[in-house]
Amino acid sequence: MSEETGSGDAAAAPLRVRIDLAYDGTDFSGWAAQPGLRTVQGELTTALTTVLRSTESVRVTVAGRTDAGVHARGQVVHADLDPQAWARLPGRSEREPGPSLVSRLGGVLPHDIVVSRAALAPNGFDARFAALERRYVYRIADTGAVRDPLRRHDTVWWRKPLDATAMDEAARSLVGLRDFAAFCKQREGATTVRTLLDFSWRRLDDGVLAATVRADAFCHSMVRSLVGAVVPVGEGRREKDWPRLLQERRDRAPGIHVMPAHGLSLEEVVYPADEDLAARSSMTRARRDPA
Repeated sequence: MSEETGSGDAAAAPLRVRIDLAYDGTDFSGWAAQPGLRTVQGELTTALTTVLRSTESVRVTVAGRTDAGVHARGQVVHADLDPQAWARLPGRSEREPGPSLVSRLGGVLPHDIVVSRAALAPNGFDARFAALERRYVYRIADTGAVRDPLRRHDTVWWRKPLDATAMDEAARSLVGLRDFAAFCKQREGATTVRTLLDFSWRRLDDGVLAATVRADAFCHSMVRSLVGAVVPVGEGRREKDWPRLLQERRDRAPGIHVMPAHGLSLEEVVYPADEDLAARSSMTRARRDPA
């Protein structure tokens, strides 16, 4: 596909391209395109459409739709591109189309979005449905932590001391295949059953508390609600079993503080081996409509 195709191939099947990117979510109204608002999807779509000289807006499918203010270091999307447009990307250079696309996007995207990689996706790849898990990190600087003003956009400053050991114990009690309706803003017809693979807390060298949250998928506001259910345990206002008792309600639990968005970052999306991508996509579509 490195050479331009002839005019007779104008109706050739599109090429699926995987794009890896990162962004500072501070000044975005979330991932999803919304009229009149600045979004990550809107900026990326506009940039792709410009670089590929497409007469139609380039559509992208994302691994996980992040909310307003949430960051990403390991976001993944796919786009189905015209083969001729893909082949034209290197121009007169000897580069492959993928690195050429990364370079061209770097010239038109705003500085708070960076595309690190673009390449033809293997057969069966779907950024959303083929994913095995998403890994998020949530950062809190309580009274015992160093408050670095250079990290104020990705770390929540908390006015009370927090017990990391108690928070870790409470968080781990939620791991497993469960109905997380208590921690989700429900959508009609969508399941709230998820497999929480890891929910744990640790103190970093600078004293900042960092939560690692891994699951096969997340429903709307789930991560920030999970963190919000554990923080009162860290403050000593709730017992360690309180988050687990909330989870057992199986409906939206009152009293959970949804934590600020800026402390959250999507760090990684994990996919199976290439030969298992199609099967994973089919299984996920059949089981649920993941967030």
